[in-house]
Amino acid sequence: MALSPLAPARDAALWARSFTGRRAANAYRIWSSFRRASRTKDPRIAGLPIHIAIEPTTACNLRCPECPSGLRSFTRPTGNLKQDLFTRVIDELAPDLWGLTFYFQGEPYINPGFLDMVAHARSRGIYTATSTNAHFLDEAKAEATVRSGLSRLIISLDGTTQETYAAYRKEGELAQVIEGAERVVKWKRKLGSSTPHVVFQYLVVRPNEHQIPDARSLARRIGVDDLWLKTAQVYDPRDDHPLIPTQDRYARYRRNASGVWETKNALEDRCWKMWHSCVITWDGRVVPCCFDKDAHHVLGDLRTQTFREIWTGEAYTDFRRSLLASRSSIEMCRNCSEGSPVWA
Repeated sequence: MALSPLAPARDAALWARSFTGRRAANAYRIWSSFRRASRTKDPRIAGLPIHIAIEPTTACNLRCPECPSGLRSFTRPTGNLKQDLFTRVIDELAPDLWGLTFYFQGEPYINPGFLDMVAHARSRGIYTATSTNAHFLDEAKAEATVRSGLSRLIISLDGTTQETYAAYRKEGELAQVIEGAERVVKWKRKLGSSTPHVVFQYLVVRPNEHQIPDARSLARRIGVDDLWLKTAQVYDPRDDHPLIPTQDRYARYRRNASGVWETKNALEDRCWKMWHSCVITWDGRVVPCCFDKDAHHVLGDLRTQTFREIWTGEAYTDFRRSLLASRSSIEMCRNCSEGSPVWA
């Protein structure tokens, strides 16, 4: 739901700033090996990731009901990403890496070194993005965010009144979200900066689905660049689930012919993310994607291995092989909202 037809083009232009011949060649090798794997079931990979996500922290100030950080339900260790680990990983990957998302679980701004890490990645020419609940965007943090060079800032909106916002963002204050967004937009204008590209992300759930038009109006008034509507992941989809929207187009799930709730996306035996991207937890463990929230599928440890050793190693190759054989047999894949690309 772009606020302007130019909004996607402006964000794409920020991506284009990270173009180099080496990154383009690496992206082509990754794409080609994925195409080959889709046809032949050969899990071997050529090249390094085009994009990664790295977790600044597992801590969060909110208590969202479908989030392990909010529920305080992790079985894995919790903590903050350290600068030395981050710098070592980014410096290894930077020549080939196009984009970096500073988010997995938790609220990134809780990590006191977060914006310093953003600035380091930007100094290496990498497109950087993060997702925040915006409760920490005071004047100083808003200014520092713009000065860091962060490419994209996703702000969770999820309601246009306190009542609907708090139905999912438990213990959150909508007024703080709006004020934080206003501060970032103000500092962009004051500093004459085209970054960050500010996005309101609206997680559509039953309590807030009627306020989507109001969210669009609010985004326009504040001056953010875009509004994204996102379907909600739930762990126990059922007829009476309080979060599944009544409007089918905003629901991630549907009942199949047997009456069983399932995701709408077909689970083909391939996944582009397993070739072009991965997730790194705050303590340096590499997991296949953002659906592995509790790190059940650890494919390597960057405290004792280089990234290349993990990416091309036996554990990662075996995981890709199992996905090519039967993606639906992997539990985290059964809740995936992304499906497989039609161009593969």
